[in-house]
Amino acid sequence: MKPYQSLLFVPGSRPERFGKALASGADLVTIDLEDAVGPADKDAARDAALAAMAPANLGIRINGVRTRQGLADLVAIAAAGTAPPFVMIPMVEAVAEIEIVHAVLPAVALLPLIETVKGLRNADAIAASPGIGGVMLGGADFAGELGVAMSWDALYAARAHIAMACASAKVPSIDVPYLDLDNLDGLADDVARVRDMGFTAKSVVHPKHIEVVHRVMRPTAEQIAEAHDAEAVYAAAGESAVRWNGKMLEAPVMARYRRILALQGVGNA
Repeated sequence: MKPYQSLLFVPGSRPERFGKALASGADLVTIDLEDAVGPADKDAARDAALAAMAPANLGIRINGVRTRQGLADLVAIAAAGTAPPFVMIPMVEAVAEIEIVHAVLPAVALLPLIETVKGLRNADAIAASPGIGGVMLGGADFAGELGVAMSWDALYAARAHIAMACASAKVPSIDVPYLDLDNLDGLADDVARVRDMGFTAKSVVHPKHIEVVHRVMRPTAEQIAEAHDAEAVYAAAGESAVRWNGKMLEAPVMARYRRILALQGVGNA
């Protein structure tokens, strides 16, 4: 998948919102067939989602593959004329779930959600599975299993584990949405904190959060210019350690600069 830093959810039962979601500027838009859709609307939402497939950044969150509706989602996507570029899989607890979806949809990027303690314990293997395009923390369900509010302290260990699992597997890590919809300052602080933990993307449930996520997550023009200069100096030194602007440039430092350069084509970065 191309680099992405924002993922907007839109309910599958509200097809009139699909176009607005795609026009929001989000890097990825996900039609949600799971939490956002009641049992009576599942079939209609699935039909609406499949009818909307075509845009390169529009995917589907199916129901869990250990449920009847999730299996129906998987079969319907496989039979559709146009497959989504990515599929989100909720409540993933084992690699076997990823293997099933990958076998049915081998050309589709998979974004599993880690939402339980059992899933978190298997996060390293899940992130390293074939076809993974990123791993997301499902904070609300995770906090619910712990019996606590979805606070920073409650999710810290889970966030750290997922960030490290994704870094090890070299796949994107997606943080849980910030649910205080009108607190944009709080959102900016939340995004900065997960960015500094190593998360590469943030999911959102409201379009007005997208600009904040991009502004905080994406490198500034100054950071990009510095990364270009560092790359030039390091190359001139034969990619050996070299002193530059009062700091040492060596392989671990250059990994960060190269990550910045990889993001310069994302959105307005």
